[in-house]
Amino acid sequence: MKIGYRTLKTAVGTPVAIWFAQMLALTNFASAGILTILCIQNTRKRSIVSASSRFAACVLAMIFSFIIFETIGYHPLAIGIMLILFIPTTVKLKITEGIVTSSVIILHLYGSNNINGETLLNELLLIVVGIGVALLLNLYMPSLEGKLREKQTAVEENFQRILQEIAVFLRSGDQKWTGKELTTTANLLDEAKALAYRDVENHLLRGHHQYYHYFQMRQKQFELLERMLPLISRINQTSNHAVIIADFFEELSQNVHPGNTAVLFLQQIKELRHEFKQADLPQTREEFETRASLFTLLNEIEQYLVIKRMFKKSDI
Repeated sequence: MKIGYRTLKTAVGTPVAIWFAQMLALTNFASAGILTILCIQNTRKRSIVSASSRFAACVLAMIFSFIIFETIGYHPLAIGIMLILFIPTTVKLKITEGIVTSSVIILHLYGSNNINGETLLNELLLIVVGIGVALLLNLYMPSLEGKLREKQTAVEENFQRILQEIAVFLRSGDQKWTGKELTTTANLLDEAKALAYRDVENHLLRGHHQYYHYFQMRQKQFELLERMLPLISRINQTSNHAVIIADFFEELSQNVHPGNTAVLFLQQIKELRHEFKQADLPQTREEFETRASLFTLLNEIEQYLVIKRMFKKSDI
């Protein structure tokens, strides 16, 4: 059984909030723990948004409760009218996340049968203690650097394998590759982007997030690799040009890393294009189709490298 940080924070924050409320001699002190449970979040940004929405909704609920209960009376019908007016207001103000939290306050005020300054102060302190404890605990978020680095390494290893298998096929027509790295890479990228987004929300003042943009870049490159495969399958492996491009893919596979080597490979593509243009014209339809596929493949791999070059420029 695995216990996550959110569970640990809930387990620590709930009794602390109740203890604070008891120390302040607040009525319904256990509700401070309920508020803390509701406000524990996975990221700092989510925590701040959640806390502000819940606090605003609770204060609004206190105002509505005072007006409606003191006007209509402390009757179950008043709660129904209260919710009919209160919920659309929270939707309008975009603080619907606080509906459940504020319901706790509404029921407290309803149960008091007399809303006065002391009652309102008691509820306000409950809100401050419950939400405040959760907010303080949410300021600490475990570093995701190690996990992100692991995802990065796994993605790069898969890219290397895919490029190597492309080189093998272009050189010999070997079709033993199962292609499992394609499915694995797609899943890895989805997981990595979700993890990177969590990390973005944990660094509120950081304008540029290296890993988030890195995995976005790899996603675009991966889409290009997937697009190349049907094209590669149509290339005649007996072509000398296919072997030359196979060597290019082999070298490229050995340089899959965060560093900036795209410029060097882009220059090689220019040289390959020039070399192909100097070659004799195709003599048969099959040779023509192979040559056309090779030129299209060069265009695709050029785009693959341009994406990497743009990523490194934005990193400077």
